[in-house]
Amino acid sequence: MGADFLTRRCAGAATKVLVVYAHQSAGSFNAAAKDAAVEVLGAQGCTVDVSDLYALKFKATATADDIVGEVKNQDHFRYPEETKLAWEEGKLSEDIMEEQRKLTQADLVIFQFPMYWFSVPGIMKGWIDRVLTSGYAFTEEKRYSQGIFKDKKAMLSFTTGSNESMFSANGINGDMNVTLWPLQNGILHYCGFQVLAPQIFWAPSHVEAEARGTMLGGWRTRLQGLLREAPLSFTPSDSFDGAKGFQLKPEVQEKHEGQEFGLTVGTHQGKRLPPNSQIRAGV
Repeated sequence: MGADFLTRRCAGAATKVLVVYAHQSAGSFNAAAKDAAVEVLGAQGCTVDVSDLYALKFKATATADDIVGEVKNQDHFRYPEETKLAWEEGKLSEDIMEEQRKLTQADLVIFQFPMYWFSVPGIMKGWIDRVLTSGYAFTEEKRYSQGIFKDKKAMLSFTTGSNESMFSANGINGDMNVTLWPLQNGILHYCGFQVLAPQIFWAPSHVEAEARGTMLGGWRTRLQGLLREAPLSFTPSDSFDGAKGFQLKPEVQEKHEGQEFGLTVGTHQGKRLPPNSQIRAGV
């Protein structure tokens, strides 16, 4: 599904956007960013649904309570296998089924959150663990570029507690591109999503109100053309040989042998990391 197609659908009030939102306060910067997305995308004709995880008191722990009725193996409960069976039989808990319903309908998913410990808040990680169940969100055959959600787009929109310089290649927190790889590749791209560049609000709690207003203004401007954006680049699944431990195929390695940078942050081939490949599209 191309960006132009999504844009046309949005204009026709058919495109559905899901905002998965995790912040405790309606007066927060994250709330303002979420509200901006609802307003600007809604004004374009999109249908915007918000899963306010704290307001929902969304359960963050992945347990047997997520399955209605008896589990198949009570002696050795294995969450991925049991929830896959429960999804197939329509026996997942009501809250999971509701979120899966919203996700199934969505063309674009925006995760809005404050970065906690270089990742998402626990309640959002619980949404990921419980909603993106095996079978529903991925299978061994359908993942990465051939993933179940390959016709959907997703992105991270988040605030940091540290300044941008601290998340640089020479910064004390390390390169933000490395920080984002597990989230954007290991979760979103793994499920097949076309991953849009993240919207990073650098340390809004440490700047003046005017600067925060500028940040939100930039987000509103981006939202006007968000559905026309190209996604980040990831190495296609067919570049790896499943018969040989999903290693890069020799011809792919040979093709990139003389390149200065590795293919991606994760599949870097022992070379320098491609700069900003998890922050900007087309690099």
